[in-house]
Amino acid sequence: MKDQASDVFLQRARVITMARRTAFVLFIIALLYSLAAIVYSTQVIYKVKLNYAVILEQFGGKRQAVTEVGWHYRLPFFTKLEKEVPLMNQNIYLGGSLAPMKIISKENVALWTSALMTFKIKDLKIWGIENLSPEILLQGDFDGISKDILQGEKVNNLISARETIKEAIFKALKDRPINKNGPTLEEKYGIEVVSFVLNETRFGDKLVEATEEKKRRQLISEADNYAADQEADRIKKLYKAYLEGISALHIALGGSQNQRVNPALFEFLSQQKWATAYEKNQSDQKTFVLHDSGQIPSLTLPPFAEKRMMQKAEQMPSKTDKTTP
Repeated sequence: MKDQASDVFLQRARVITMARRTAFVLFIIALLYSLAAIVYSTQVIYKVKLNYAVILEQFGGKRQAVTEVGWHYRLPFFTKLEKEVPLMNQNIYLGGSLAPMKIISKENVALWTSALMTFKIKDLKIWGIENLSPEILLQGDFDGISKDILQGEKVNNLISARETIKEAIFKALKDRPINKNGPTLEEKYGIEVVSFVLNETRFGDKLVEATEEKKRRQLISEADNYAADQEADRIKKLYKAYLEGISALHIALGGSQNQRVNPALFEFLSQQKWATAYEKNQSDQKTFVLHDSGQIPSLTLPPFAEKRMMQKAEQMPSKTDKTTP
C-alpha cells in the first residue's frame, strides 16, 4: 500500500512540475512577443522595402533619406520616422480627382475634362527634404500648367485635336519652366515625368442644350442678315432704275449735264399726267395730286360728281320738245 501511495504522489509531482514549466515557457513567449510588438510599433527597428525609401529625422533636426533595402535600427526617443516614400511610378489626377472637372475654353465655352500624369521620384533629397508636403505642391503646379494650355485652346481643338494638345501639355510638364527663368517641374521636385494622358473632353448635358440653342439663334440671325442684305440689294437696284429713268427722261426732253430742262415743261407734263388719271377715274374714288415743288398747281379741275351730272343732262331729251304728226 505504501508503494502505491508513493507512486501516486510522484506522478502528481511530475504533472505539477510539467504544468509549471509549460506556463513559464508560455509566459516567456508572450513576453517576447509583447516586447517585439512594442519595438515594432515604436519603429525602433524598421524595414525599407524594394522601390521604397524612408525619410528619417535624426537627433538635432537633421533629415536623412534611407534608400537601402532591408532592416535598419534607429535610436528611440532621439530619432523619428517622418514618412515612407514610394519610388515607383505614381499617378496624379487633374484637379486631384478621377472625376472630370470643368474648364473654360478660349471661346468662353465650358467643357468637362479629366487627365492624369504619371511620374516617378528620381532625387529623394529634393522631393522629401527640400519640399514640405511635395504632393500638395506638385498637384497645384500640375493643375496650373495643364489648365493654362487647355483653357488657351478653342473648342474645336479640344474636341478633335486632342492628340496635339496632349503632346503640348506633356512637353510643357517636362521642359517648360513653371515661371520665367524658374525651374521646371522635374527640377523643382526631383521627379521624372513619365507620361501624360488626356482622358476626355466633352460637353455637359445642359451645355449641349445651350450650345444647340446658340447655334439655332446664330442660324436665325444669319437668315435675318441674309434677308436684310437681299432687301438692301433690291432697294439699291430700284433706286438705280429710278435714277436711270429720271436721267432718260431728262435726256428725252432735251436736257444735258450743262443744261437743265425748262421747269415749266416739267410742270406741264405733271399736270397732263394727273389730268389723264382724273379722266380715267370712273368710280367715286378721289384722285390725289402729289406736288412737291413748293408751288400750287395752276390747273383747276371741276368736281367729278358735277361733271357726271352735266354729261347725263346732255344725253337726256328735253321735256319742252314736241313732235308733230
